[in-house]
Amino acid sequence: MSSQTTTMLSARWHPPSYDIRVEDVPIPQIQDPDDAIVKVTLAGLCGSDLHIYRGQLPIDKIHITGHEFIGEVIKLGSNYGPNAAQPASGRPDLYATLNVGDKIVAPFTVNCGECHVCRLGYTGRCPAGALFGSPKLDGGQAQYVRVPKAGGTLYNLSSHTSWSSSINTPGADFENHLKGIADSSLLLLSDILPTGVFAATQLLSHPKMQPVLTGRAWPPGLYSTVANNASMLSEEDRMITIGVIGLGPVGVCATVALLDDLARRDLPYRVVAIDLNESRREKMKKVYETIHPDGKGSKGEFVVQGFEDAKATVAKWTGGVGCTSIMEVVGNNGALTSAYELVRSFGVITSVGVQPPKNVPFTGQQLYDKNISLDFGRCPVRAMFPMAFELLVRRQDVFGKVGTESSLIDRIVGLEEATEMYRAFDKGEVGKVLFDPWK
Repeated sequence: MSSQTTTMLSARWHPPSYDIRVEDVPIPQIQDPDDAIVKVTLAGLCGSDLHIYRGQLPIDKIHITGHEFIGEVIKLGSNYGPNAAQPASGRPDLYATLNVGDKIVAPFTVNCGECHVCRLGYTGRCPAGALFGSPKLDGGQAQYVRVPKAGGTLYNLSSHTSWSSSINTPGADFENHLKGIADSSLLLLSDILPTGVFAATQLLSHPKMQPVLTGRAWPPGLYSTVANNASMLSEEDRMITIGVIGLGPVGVCATVALLDDLARRDLPYRVVAIDLNESRREKMKKVYETIHPDGKGSKGEFVVQGFEDAKATVAKWTGGVGCTSIMEVVGNNGALTSAYELVRSFGVITSVGVQPPKNVPFTGQQLYDKNISLDFGRCPVRAMFPMAFELLVRRQDVFGKVGTESSLIDRIVGLEEATEMYRAFDKGEVGKVLFDPWK
């Protein structure tokens, strides 16, 4: 960055709705000793950006948009240095190891990495947190971005020591793993890939999923009369039937993560992926065809359909009982209603779609009548980075390309095209779009 340069290009949202403008604004500066300034090399356009774009949230402040970005550190606050993270301090190691020039990826929220909430792994709800691309914190759809609490927030792609991943273990060829990964795919680590992995992991970890996963009934008393509650469930009892509602970029990531997990466990499954948009359904079909057999197994059945066809398919598969569980990856009441209709009694609905400020479309009695469990909320992206990175490495067949029928990323464009890309993305005319602020 030239010492003479004081302004940068940015995409900014203007109230009340549907108004993205590409504007020159001042380059951000260090405001707190924990800050870092990052030169953005790629920024993403995400489905949750559309909630603000459409005016669905009570926001009236002009701000820089975007919560997905990768880039290079160009400035660090005074709290960084070799002695910054002594063991007794409780500070994340990155305060001692992060350097100007390092290549980084940021989660979509700031998190301190030091508090009780972060230590539990719930980084997306850190009390000191903030969402990039919101009135509280300018986003990454710009040439530069300020990152508060950067030592607890960023992932350093220039140093394998910052990665807590099974790929980064003694004897693992971490450097070659990283060299083989496209920069465009690394951008997916900011939000949509960890969110997809989180949705699948949360779903398959739910207690109500354990009978079909383990073959042991729960509660165990009624029919499990053999020693140690060994399986008395039939193959049909153990057939996992899952619906995925919403096949935008996050929905595709969630589906890929789900199939990968089921394949690695060598489990039988039936998955119906659902979207009202035909182009999104076609994209999902192409992605599924592209996935190597090791990422979808040999014991599964997978279909992509609209909702009415999906209802008929689920009824046929389950004899009218319904899906074992549903991943809702849209974030509106129509999708939640569909999830309720498709899920079985004692089923699970996991929702990672950003919800508007409305009441959910079912009553307590409806939930009681089907014994449904609901999991809602934001992905703790910083905590999910290692699992998401491992999937990114395994599934470069899907995530590593741009602009093909089966690639998740449709195109990379200059920031000057932000106004048109928001419009086209809102209309479902394009898929995942990345901005190169220097193009």
